[in-house]
Parts: sequence; structure tokens; C-alpha cells
Amino acid sequence: MMDDDNRNIDQWRALWQQPEAAIEQLLTRQRALLAAKEAGGAAEWIHLATIPELQAQIDALKDSTPDDLPLYGVPYAVKDNIDVAGMPTTAACPEFAHTPTDDAFVVAKLRAAGAICLGKTNLDQFATGLNGTRTPYGIPVNPFNEDYVPGGSSSGSAVAVSLGAAAFSLGTDTAGSGRVPAGFNRLVGLKPTRGLISTSGVLPACRSLDCVSIFAHSIGDAERVLAVAGSFDPADPYGRPAPEQRPTLTGTPRLATFAPIEWFGDTIQQAAWQTWRDGLAAQGIELAEIDPTPFLALAPLLYGGPWVAERLAALETFAAEQPEAIHPVVRQIVLSGKNYSAVDTFKAEYQRMALVRQIHDALAPFDALVVPTSPTFPTVAAMLAEPIQRNSELGHYTNFVNLSDLSALAIPANPRSDGLPFGVTLIGKTWADSLLADIGRALTGETVSPDTPPKPLSKGEIAVAVVGAHLSGMPLNHQLTSRGGRLLQATTTAPSYRLYALANTTPPKPGLVFDPAGAAIIVEVWALPRPALADFLEEIPAPLGLGTLSLADGTEVTGFVCEPRALEGAAEVTSFGGWRAYIQSLKTAAGAKHV
Repeated sequence: MMDDDNRNIDQWRALWQQPEAAIEQLLTRQRALLAAKEAGGAAEWIHLATIPELQAQIDALKDSTPDDLPLYGVPYAVKDNIDVAGMPTTAACPEFAHTPTDDAFVVAKLRAAGAICLGKTNLDQFATGLNGTRTPYGIPVNPFNEDYVPGGSSSGSAVAVSLGAAAFSLGTDTAGSGRVPAGFNRLVGLKPTRGLISTSGVLPACRSLDCVSIFAHSIGDAERVLAVAGSFDPADPYGRPAPEQRPTLTGTPRLATFAPIEWFGDTIQQAAWQTWRDGLAAQGIELAEIDPTPFLALAPLLYGGPWVAERLAALETFAAEQPEAIHPVVRQIVLSGKNYSAVDTFKAEYQRMALVRQIHDALAPFDALVVPTSPTFPTVAAMLAEPIQRNSELGHYTNFVNLSDLSALAIPANPRSDGLPFGVTLIGKTWADSLLADIGRALTGETVSPDTPPKPLSKGEIAVAVVGAHLSGMPLNHQLTSRGGRLLQATTTAPSYRLYALANTTPPKPGLVFDPAGAAIIVEVWALPRPALADFLEEIPAPLGLGTLSLADGTEVTGFVCEPRALEGAAEVTSFGGWRAYIQSLKTAAGAKHV
């Protein structure tokens, strides 16, 4: 297993402040990966970048700095059904291998943002499977227990990130391949709205349903990658430009789940889900139970209907010429596409549309549906003994999502009683990607990184920067959320402010004062509906008020400022960098007194 140092985006970007150290660590890691693969102990990789290939990517960054590029020097992995120029694409079938001269659209975007591709990762052959065992390159080892499946089809992409070899990775998701491996490897798995990330340069599984997915250690990291990867590609017939206004979280999330939930006899998974639900209830978040019938009626169409013919369409010539080169289980699934006629396809499409209407109507009152990412967590032995049935069970709560044109975000939950990871998936409406990220943070307690890209301001809203008791999780934050406020961005001011703890205020309140010789102070930028702003102003006591603040990126926004007269008796706390750190210092000091 790789070590955990410098494995996320922030840690890698920080390391690049010392370029020589970053390059040495990157090359050292790559040599170790190459050696492990050579020894047969790194089945998560199919092709690793050679040292010259890696060095060429490093050299391409020499005219830039970490401040110029959002993913500067961040190592990542690519599922081997996505093209990387100069590296072979095999889709886990050696006889199918070819070396593209161009990057897939999404890889080109990541390259331009400074990310460094370590290599191509293993998968269920031709992205057909959810378990990770259908490959001639060896089964990637689940980092938590080698007896259990790693999940698929994006098995290698998930394992590479889970082991810390890559900061993030690309997978694909047609039936759950970007979610199930996330659940089995304790990762975030972002399956965006179809068309948000281009599939140009991606070998199709079901071209009308395929999504490029993202594996990361945090929701914030996944969002940062999506901000680069989610660029409209006019050359992709299935690409869609994202609308300017997309839903985000306001107040407590309204969540639904299924009743009943099928566990296929896996009582350990079931117990982990109940533990998670109990924890959710302790936070005051309830799950409304809805009927799963239309969702589960739609799911079988993916593998038991004419969409299987899309898999055959992608491989028709190869399957006809070299059927023996295809993994036996994959071959059985792909060739079953011959069994469906054009009439079958139209009938299935009519059935799909009727069910999708029911599904969207069922989800309309809620911000998201929450389900276990997988109802079972099988061993490798069990999967190999019953490959079709066990795989079908893994997709019970994933197969309907792309058919329904829904978005999804898999997040880690509490461990199972046997120590294996357990995860849940948030499922939202079309273009609800940001909303799901907000909900995920609300459920996991993950804070917004200052480097997370800001959400766009909608018409009828005004941006307001807050610095103290109105921050997320602080005593007065409800004054924003109760008025429909939504968090746009966590960032800092320009380095020209001083922060003070005002005297005789309850709850404790800060004063932010402009000073050219000051420092950058942590703030959050919130969007408030314009009609709610006047009401909000009435709750701001003198000597505080709203003025114009300069942010780190040079933009100006309305925000909290303090009149100079309030500084009498105030304590300067600029050195803490933000109000949360100062409040935490008070709690720490109080705790020490009672020891």
C-alpha cells in the first residue's frame, strides 16, 4: 500500500511550492509503481507512464506556476477506456489495444489545467461489470481486504486513489461504475449529469448513457476536478451545456429513501445502513420513505433490454472477428445484444419514458434520494462463483440512474462492523450536481475549501461576504439559511484587512477593518435573495454594517465591515487568519483550565 502523504489536491499543490521536492517525490512514486507492476503486485494499473513520459509532462509545466493552473502538478489516473495520447487504450482486452494520437476531450482539459497523468487503470473489460473481476490483467486488490471485490468497472481508478498513488482519477459510469467502486474503497464518486463531461475519446459502453466520473478523497476535490473537466464539448453529440442557474442547498436538506430496501441477505451491509440512519436522525435529518417500484422497474432495462445492443454496437466488428478475445462473461452479455429488434427498442423506450415521468414526479418534493451505494459487498470467490447474479445485485440501486437522466454522488459513511467501508449515494435531478455536493457536505461535515470554485450567482440574488458568527456552523448562520441563503464560496479577503474580537458582544462578534498593511482573512460568500437582504440588514447591530470588501481574486463584494469606534477594548486576532480559528483557541484554552 502506498503511504498517505501528499495524496490529495491541496497537499500536492503545496508540495509544488518546492518544485524540486515535488518532482523527486513524483518520480520516486512512479518508479515504485513501475517496480510493483513489474513484480505483479499492482493489478490496478494496465499501463504506467514511463519515466520519460512523466518527465515530459513535468517539463510542460515549466513556463507556469501553481498560481496559474488549478491542478498544477497534481498526479491522477485514467481508466483504460479513455484515451491518453501516446498511451495504449486496451479497455482491458490486449487484442483490442491501440495507441491514440490525441487525448480524450476531458484528458486534454486536465492536461491544460496542469494535472499529470500517471497511467491507465484496470477495469472490467469493455466497462461491462460492477465488480472488478472481469479482466485478464489481474483483479485489483481491495485495499481494505484482499478477499473482497474492489468494485467495477472502474476498479483500478478507485484502488489507485484509495492507495494514495493518485490524488484523483477518472472512471466511467453507465450502470454504477463510478459509484460502486467508490463505496468499496471509501472514496467520493461523482457521477455527473449526462453530457456535463464530454465522452469524446471515450470507448462507448452504452453511448447514450455513458458518463465520465471522478474518484477523489473529498467532495471538494471532486468539485475542483469537475470545474475543469465539466466543459461543454460541441463535438460531442451527447454533450450538453450546463444551465446558468442550477439548484444549490438552502436550509436543511429534504431527503428521501426507499422502503423497503433489499439487502440480498447481506446483514452486515444492512446494519451499517441502520447505523448511518441513526446518526442522521441524531443530526435532526429525517429520511422520508418512498416507493421504489418505478425505479426498480426501470433498472432491468439496462442489462435485460435493448440497451445491451448499444454495447454490441460499440464492439460489433471486433466481436465478430475476435469473439474468443473477449472475457467469457462479457462476451455473453455483449452478444446478447443480437436478441433485440428495432421494435423491441422502441417498446423499451416507451416503457422507459413512462417510468422516468413517475421517477421525476416522485423526486420532485425532495432535494435528493439517498440509497446504500451497494446492498451487498461480496467476496471475490462469491463473485466468481455467481458472476451474473452477484453483479446484478451490486447494481440494484445504481442501474436506473442514467436511464432516468439523474445526477449522483457517492460518499463514504461509517465503516461496517467488520471494518470494510460502507457508503451511501445521493441521487438528484438533472443538473443537481452542485446541490448534491452541498448535501454531501452537510451530511459528512466536510467544510468548503477556499480553492473550491465559486458557484454562480443567480438572477434576483446578491452576494454577501461574512466573516464571523454568520459562517457555516456558527451561531448566527441561521440568519442566512432561514432567508434562503446559499453558500457560493469559501475564500479569503485580499491581504489588506485586520480582524478584531469586539468587546462585550454575545455571541462573540468580529470586527473587520481595512488596513493596507493587514493580512488575508477567511470569509464565506453567500447568495441572498434580494428581497431578503433588507430584512437581514435589520439584524445587523451597530457598530457593524455592510460595505465593500476586496477578495483574494481581486473581485469586490458586499460584506461585513466595522466602524473604527468599535475597536475600543477590542483584541486584535488577525494572526489567527479567521474567526473560526480564534473561537477554537478560546475553547481550547477553556478546556485546558478544567484539566
